[in-house]
Order: sequence, then structure tokens, then C-alpha cells
Amino acid sequence: MTIDVSTRGEGVALVTFNRPDKRNALTQAMRELLVHSLERLAADEETKVVVLAGTGSTFCAGFDLAEMRGGDPPTGGDRMASSDRFHHAIMDFPLPIIAAVNGPALAAGFDIAVLTDLRIASETARFAHPEHAWGEVIYRPLWDLVGGSLARDLVLTGRSIDAREALAAGLVNQVVPQPETIPTASQVATTIAQAPRHVLQHMKAKFLAARGISPDTGTLDL
Repeated sequence: MTIDVSTRGEGVALVTFNRPDKRNALTQAMRELLVHSLERLAADEETKVVVLAGTGSTFCAGFDLAEMRGGDPPTGGDRMASSDRFHHAIMDFPLPIIAAVNGPALAAGFDIAVLTDLRIASETARFAHPEHAWGEVIYRPLWDLVGGSLARDLVLTGRSIDAREALAAGLVNQVVPQPETIPTASQVATTIAQAPRHVLQHMKAKFLAARGISPDTGTLDL
């Protein structure tokens, strides 16, 4: 299980959740790897745009529930702080970041998608918050995309929406056949990367200011 980083053309980095046997469910160690990978890319003057994707047929099934339920919690006391770092590393990334949603995006996988700037979805993608039945769900970034009525529906009921409904609601920007998800997201990223890095940084700063979420806001307050 790992986080893979590769280049997809000039100025474009692809960051991949690579745990397909567990539907890319993220352990705490994987979340920390993602945070460190994004920090390195933010500091890399050659990077202009980042694409996030999952290996296999699932984008991300959320956090590893076995670990969260105490299977092996060597750093369990730091779990919430790790979650805060993880969510803000994506949301506050200082350059454009695109989700290539190549399959189901569930629980924290849904959160990852809404924390990015653009979302290219596979026809096989679906979005749901099954964790609504036992815990709080991130609301404000979803509200920012689809408005209060649908956001409340999704976080309170946990119902699943498919790619077409997500497109109609403005949750995703494009829907493409599954094999074309990462290539399409990479193509969009390449188009964005034609702009100078400092321009993209200033634009991203505008996005973050408009969202109005403080960098020290905890995960459960989002």
C-alpha cells in the first residue's frame, strides 16, 4: 500500500492511491504519505497542477475502518490531528488540484473529491457518505459546490448519487468513460499548466479566500 507520484507532462504531477485490493482505503500511514507528497510538490518549482487518482476500479473507499476500529493503532492518539493535516493538505494546496474520480468515491473518498478544485468523473463513479450512520460528515466544501439543499440531503441520508446526477448538480465537471478518466484529467491539467506558476498560485489563493475556511479549522468542523 502506498502513494505513488509521477509526472504526466510538463508541470503536471499525478498522485495515485495505490491499494486496489482494499479499494484504496487509506490507512493513517497512507494519509501521512499523501500529506508529505503534496508538501514536496508545492515546493517544487516545476509543478503547476496536481491530479489525484485511484488505482484500479475505485477512486477511494475512505479511511481504513479496520485500523480506525482498533486493529493496529500505534499512532491512534494522533489520529484526529492526522485527519486534520490530511484534509487541509488537499484543500489548502497552493496550486490547482484535480480529482480523476475513476470509480466510487465513498466517505473520505467523497471528501477528497470535494476538497479539490475540479473533478473529472468516470461513468462508473458514484458518491456517498455511508459514515453518516455513525459519525459526522464534512459539509462546508460540499455545500460550496452543490448548495445547501443537496448537500444536506447527501450528508444526512448517506444516499449514493451516480456520475450523471453529480454532473447535473455541479459536483463534477465532466463525465467520461472509465479508461479515459485519468487521461482526460491530465489533459485538463496540461491546459491549466500553460499559465505561469505564479498566476496559478494567485488564482488558487482567490479560491481559498472565497471558500472562507480557516487553515486551522478541524476536520469535524468542516
